[in-house]
Amino acid sequence: MKQFDFRLVMLIVILAFSSLRAGAAETPKADIDEPLYKPFIERYILDELKLLRQDLQFMRTEMTNKVAEARLEATDRAVRYTTDTVNNIFFIITGAASILVLLGWRSLREVRETVTSQVERQVSEMTLEYEKRLNELETKLVVRSEQIISAQEKISETNQVHSLWMRAGLESNHHEQISIYDQILEINQNDVEALTYKADSLLELGEARWALSLANQALEQDEEYALAYWQRACAAASLGRLEPAVRDIEMAIMKSPSLRDEVADEKAFKDLVGLPAFDQLAEGDSSATV
Repeated sequence: MKQFDFRLVMLIVILAFSSLRAGAAETPKADIDEPLYKPFIERYILDELKLLRQDLQFMRTEMTNKVAEARLEATDRAVRYTTDTVNNIFFIITGAASILVLLGWRSLREVRETVTSQVERQVSEMTLEYEKRLNELETKLVVRSEQIISAQEKISETNQVHSLWMRAGLESNHHEQISIYDQILEINQNDVEALTYKADSLLELGEARWALSLANQALEQDEEYALAYWQRACAAASLGRLEPAVRDIEMAIMKSPSLRDEVADEKAFKDLVGLPAFDQLAEGDSSATV
């Protein structure tokens, strides 16, 4: 509609302008001078455009009023329909109650009491049902909230532990490494890797007995962790417990065969050199036994 009106307006303006220019061309310049009639053409075009805009504004206002009236009429119909429906239901109930009273089946008071009791019973049942549902929903929300909080705490702890492991990997001072491992163990006291790496740092500081205790704690938490057997073997070798050290080396290699390549280069095993079982392990003979 708007595109059609705009094109119509432009067509009228172009035709009017062309007609005025044609008339101006046929009239001698001696009779009408261009500065005399050009302002009248512009004024005429502006007046026509103004009238067209006013007409469009009027049409828009009229359309808005019609739409508002239509909506108001629809709302009025809906309200009237609802009122009529409620009135009809009320008349039906009143008529039924009157018939019951006239027939002597029940009095109006009994009908009212019966209706009241039925309504109260249904309302009570609905209330109990909704209370039950609300309690179940509340319980689920509490459980879900606890799960979310627990998950957030675990994520926070995981991020913190990851950050501490990054620091430990960059730290060259063994005392500082032990301090970092202690912080990890404060977050998770059963962290097998932290116990094992702390034992390794203690071995570097000459604390073989402490390292042996930590390695035992790690193995109590996870008997399949090969590096814990390796660290316990290092601690046992440092304390002169040669045969238990060799057994732990065998267990470590059994759990992680890649450790076999590091047996000969481990400086903690220097006291084991010469033992047949250790020499066989160092040479790569997997059939060695103690």
